[in-house]
Amino acid sequence: MDTILLSLAATGFTFALTALGAAVVFFLRGEQTGQSLQRVFLGFAAGVMIAASVWSLLMPSIEQARARGLPGWLPASLGICAGVLFLMLFDRLMPFFRPAEEGSVKRGLGRTAMLVFAVTLHNIPEGMAVGLAFALTEGKTDASAVTAASALALGIGIQNFPEGAAISLPLRQTGMSRGKAFLCGALSGIVEPIAGVLTVLAAGHIAALMPWLLAFAAGAMLYVVVEELIPEAHLGSGHLGTMGVMLGFIIMMILDVALG
Repeated sequence: MDTILLSLAATGFTFALTALGAAVVFFLRGEQTGQSLQRVFLGFAAGVMIAASVWSLLMPSIEQARARGLPGWLPASLGICAGVLFLMLFDRLMPFFRPAEEGSVKRGLGRTAMLVFAVTLHNIPEGMAVGLAFALTEGKTDASAVTAASALALGIGIQNFPEGAAISLPLRQTGMSRGKAFLCGALSGIVEPIAGVLTVLAAGHIAALMPWLLAFAAGAMLYVVVEELIPEAHLGSGHLGTMGVMLGFIIMMILDVALG
């Protein structure tokens, strides 16, 4: 029970940091921020998601696969393909979310759905990783195991701050109210406490699947970046969208490497 409570507290912290990042949307001024700022926000979201897919998901997937005697590239490559195919199927089976003509309401809804879905999907294995870290402390008297698990939760939580902003800010640009944009960004992290506690309860069965789940989430995020965010950021029209990508990538890379 102590392990479950520790996992719940740790993943609750990561969720709170996601919500705090999403709250950045309340500091914007004006009802609409214009096309230039929209490009920066969409580019920033793309950069954050690219860096998160590499350092938060693919690198741990490769390392965990090697630790289990598998070729590091196997779960990574197959998981990416599965994540991409899953979102392609999601896109095909739900016409309501498919992009329509430029500037249409459906296009905005499509980008909204894909962005929220991909980041939420990415948060599931992160919550599982924290839960598994605390599950492995069960029965150990050495405090270093709990310290390491807590450090992992701290690192993921700080990384979640720009991810929350990466959802709420672009959603605000579609015309969504600040409150709804914040809610979408914050709720993308609610899956982490759920996944963390469930992983503690089923730790013996989940550990072997982690390399595949991490890569699956990475594939889904990369699909959204290429299919939705980069085209919408109009990277060929000036440099603002490109600078947003670079800024988001660098910030997320620094957080991942420094706290990983």
